[in-house]
Amino acid sequence: MKKEFIRFDMKKPPKKVKWFLKPIIPLIVNSGIKKHKPVITKINTENLKAPFLLLCNHNAFFDFSVAEYVLGKNEGNYVVAIDGFLNREWLLRNVGCICKRKFTKDLVLIRQLKRVIEMGNVCVLYPEARYSLCGTTAVLPKSLGKLVKLLNVPVATLICHGHHVNSPFWDTSHDRGVVGTEATYKLLVERDEIDKLSVDEINDRIVKEFQYDDFKWQLDKRIKIDDPNRANGLHRVLYKCPVCGDEHSMASYGTTLECKNCGKKWEMTEFGELKALDGDNKFTHIPSWYEWERECVKKEVEEGTYSTGELDVTIDTLPKDKFIHLGKGTLVHDMNGFHVRGIDVDNDEIELDIEPSAMYSCHIEYQYLFKHGDCIDLNTNEDTWYIYPSGKFNVTKIALATEELYFSEERKKGVEIKDGLA
Repeated sequence: MKKEFIRFDMKKPPKKVKWFLKPIIPLIVNSGIKKHKPVITKINTENLKAPFLLLCNHNAFFDFSVAEYVLGKNEGNYVVAIDGFLNREWLLRNVGCICKRKFTKDLVLIRQLKRVIEMGNVCVLYPEARYSLCGTTAVLPKSLGKLVKLLNVPVATLICHGHHVNSPFWDTSHDRGVVGTEATYKLLVERDEIDKLSVDEINDRIVKEFQYDDFKWQLDKRIKIDDPNRANGLHRVLYKCPVCGDEHSMASYGTTLECKNCGKKWEMTEFGELKALDGDNKFTHIPSWYEWERECVKKEVEEGTYSTGELDVTIDTLPKDKFIHLGKGTLVHDMNGFHVRGIDVDNDEIELDIEPSAMYSCHIEYQYLFKHGDCIDLNTNEDTWYIYPSGKFNVTKIALATEELYFSEERKKGVEIKDGLA
């Protein structure tokens, strides 16, 4: 049964920034710029003027400050996920933000972006659609090339380095105080190139530009992070032990990552590497461990065995800008996609099914808002369900499986899978 709620008006036209809010933005931006002192490299953007499309990588909230800083006098309209509007819809609408429900096919958003261009502003888009889980590139939608053709304006990119290691998604509780982050602000596609380039050629440029690895950057630059709790939360992304293979026994505290099942321990060094405290050091690079986990999930998908089993869940809904407790139920994520069944607070049955081919990735949260713990949020064009499982589960594995299930379905259709695109 579909519940009736007041829902976010996605069709309301985007605005220019209200005059009385304009002085506030530099205050917010400059505080972060002053603290982290980013080194910004500009490539052919010195004379870039709106309207244009700006594509940015996404690792932390500080991304927005750097984007606003490099835009200068160019006014941007930012695409922001629905939970960004939580308890502050009025403010975000009046600084020009555009609402999006993650990983949905949304024709309304295309119309909104066209309006921004017609207004003479900059469309600011974070195409990875979520914070990177471990400081490396997330999957990009192959529709980007088509969007560039449709908007028919120059395309710039802003790729930042150091934001993840300063405030990793797996523990945003405190800033690590990284000074000297870096960013490259580049004109990627000029207006007169758009008609000459194919969609694939445009996508190739974007994917190539979006290659980044924050932990490699930290090591190469010898950026020392001596935070005594720098490993806290790392087990959320590195959930599978490479020694014993257990997926539910990893723990992290202080500077230590440990498997409680077999007792293996690693130290996260001041330069972001992993160092085994005894025995073999299979993974020293955090993203390498993460990609190994992906390969393990991919194998389960290829063998047709992937399943979370049935998990008990608590469900909240976000139809507009405030959470509403929807009810309790069960979640199964398996070879056939997501299946949610439950009973809401009015004792009515609720359900949601999403096939693997319908969603190329999913958004997860770790210890979201300190409510029920780790969660998966599943979106339709009208609603977002925040689903909090209990028992043995890994939301990171669920996110990886969502992507691998999608790729598997695409291969069955004979679609060529290109690295970095979905």
